Amino acid sequence: MMLDFSVRTATTYTPEFLGLPQGAWVQEGGPQCAGQGVVIGLIDTGIDPNHPSFADDLTTDNYPVPAHYAGNCEVTNDFPSGSCNRKLVGAQHFAASAITRGVFNASQDLASPSDSDGHGTHTASIAAGNHGIPVIVAGHHFGNASGMAPRAHIAVYKALYKGFGGFAADVVAAIDQAAEDNVDIISLSITPNRRPPGLATFFNPIDMALMSAVKAGIFVVQAAGNTGPSPKSMSSYSPWIFTVGASAHDRQYKNYVVLGNNLTIPGVGLAPGTDGDSMYNLIAAPHALMNYTTSPIEMSLGECQDSSHLDKDLISGKILVCSYSIRFVLGLSSVKQALDTAKNVSAAGVIFYLDPFVLGFQLNPTPMDIPGLIIPSSDDSKIFLSYYNESLVRDETSNRIVSFGAVAKILGGLEPNYGSSSPKVMFYSARGPDPEDNTLANADILKPNLIAPGSSIWGAWSSLGLDSAEFTGESFAMLSGTSMAAPHVAGLAALIKQKFPSFSPAAIGSALSTTTTLSDRQGNPIMSQRTYSNPDSTQTPATPFDMGNGFANATAALDPGLTFDCSYEDYFSFLCGINGSGPVVTNYTGNNCGVSTMTGADLNLPSITIAVLNQSRTITRTVTNVASDENYTVSYNAPYGVAVSAAPTQFFIPSGQKQAVTFIVNATTNNSSASFGFVEFYGDRGHQAIIPFLVMSKVVYSS
Repeated sequence: MMLDFSVRTATTYTPEFLGLPQGAWVQEGGPQCAGQGVVIGLIDTGIDPNHPSFADDLTTDNYPVPAHYAGNCEVTNDFPSGSCNRKLVGAQHFAASAITRGVFNASQDLASPSDSDGHGTHTASIAAGNHGIPVIVAGHHFGNASGMAPRAHIAVYKALYKGFGGFAADVVAAIDQAAEDNVDIISLSITPNRRPPGLATFFNPIDMALMSAVKAGIFVVQAAGNTGPSPKSMSSYSPWIFTVGASAHDRQYKNYVVLGNNLTIPGVGLAPGTDGDSMYNLIAAPHALMNYTTSPIEMSLGECQDSSHLDKDLISGKILVCSYSIRFVLGLSSVKQALDTAKNVSAAGVIFYLDPFVLGFQLNPTPMDIPGLIIPSSDDSKIFLSYYNESLVRDETSNRIVSFGAVAKILGGLEPNYGSSSPKVMFYSARGPDPEDNTLANADILKPNLIAPGSSIWGAWSSLGLDSAEFTGESFAMLSGTSMAAPHVAGLAALIKQKFPSFSPAAIGSALSTTTTLSDRQGNPIMSQRTYSNPDSTQTPATPFDMGNGFANATAALDPGLTFDCSYEDYFSFLCGINGSGPVVTNYTGNNCGVSTMTGADLNLPSITIAVLNQSRTITRTVTNVASDENYTVSYNAPYGVAVSAAPTQFFIPSGQKQAVTFIVNATTNNSSASFGFVEFYGDRGHQAIIPFLVMSKVVYSS
């Protein structure tokens, strides 16, 4: 008997940002080969099988369905025979728990692998969408899209739904089926709605099902969750799961409004600008009602959701000003409807100012087929409104507006800007330390494992997708979240699996972890946003609790030199080492615990994390040489309040052999603040493996 609980869903340029075209793809034979033979199982909201990102007729090259894959393609009225192909090799849906609870609506949620949400189509294309698919949104061309492993195969296991999210029992059924089907990688952009209760966070149905998948040799990737930036906000807990946080990349779409007083205000909007240098009068929707009505009848009129009450003659040729309220965030109002309103009244463009109640919400660039933008800052919105209101000319007697004096022009946002200081950790990305249980005791495990692009990511969009109203009816959408970061890593893992087919799941994770980048494009430390509002003004250097081992480096991960391996038996011993865990372990695994004193710090992870250092501790890490024979030097930077010694500090390791390195760690001060260091393995043939070294609470013996 297991507790069921609810869960939730937690790219044209990111291949270039990750260095794939000149690096990892070249090593795999180019994008036409990258990932071939590897099956990525995505547990999400389904897929649109008709999207060109998942077609298999783009090439005449040999492209067989991998022989080891044993899944099938479910056939329904809305997912007919022929929906699967050599690219989309399998598709099934799981909803037994939702049906039992009486929340499943077959007409809305679709009892098939079809994606009525959009999220699953998006994540699948990030991981393994076809290379070179044109991204055309609102009639504008934004380049060509590609998945990280564009030649990998996709198997879809739908367990999330538009109407209600999903339930752990259905997700577990999907995981178990994916493992039975022999996928190579499982990607979950799914997190629990609350921290699992009980003895430890690791003992929850999803994590334990994923442990069984790891036992079967499957690499599992999970989104960290969008619950940051608070400490211990992590929603992915276990050491056998590769947890991915979200970072920004260096492409931004920005447009601007230039006001008649020469002020320039930045905005967001995938939209053209107004014509030339001409300035256009501004008119707010509440001031443009027919029959001289002085205030909107409904809030939706101020949000430009209804053109029937607006005076077309008054608005024609002017820029319409609309309020962007919390109703847009809730899906009760939409930019698309406001654009229809603006076109119906022949406006020259549209500008949305931010309602002051919309706080802590990141606005993605929104497609517009007429000149327009959204001012995403409440402070800038106040400046804009002040200029507008001060420029109104009113009749001294009636106070009626007789002239709209404010003018502006919109500079378009169809062309991207590059070069910002990135990557950086996004404010919403969940943070460590990894909570071991509901008392919020810290685990000896580093989470997240690393960060990858998750902000403003282009991806395929379902023709039925309703998750983002602004992209309804489009074939691509731009979304943000750790949900977008996880499939980036699933795709990179497919490239590693293709090159090293015998790698264990832990070895794949190690290759990704020890080869990360620790600085931004300008050579400065990676920064981390610390607040919801004005996040760039509060950012500070990222710690491992923000970014794990660092930012994913796809090319370096294909030549890691050394790996840190870990087995199912190791994870089993770790769980048995938790005090009182025997019955729970037996319940989940069917096996009985022997005597185990193993902790998270004893697992052979590509990091060292000690939650409580009581005087002294001995830690061992064992590396495996997956390259040619090499001499290595071990160096380290001890965390504050800790003295460290290592042995050996130099060693020769033949190809395929293992070497243990022992660290003796002593507390030198009583301190409860986390401190950070690192260990570096430097090879004389150019390989370099760096792992974080974290100690939280330190206790020095005192008589």
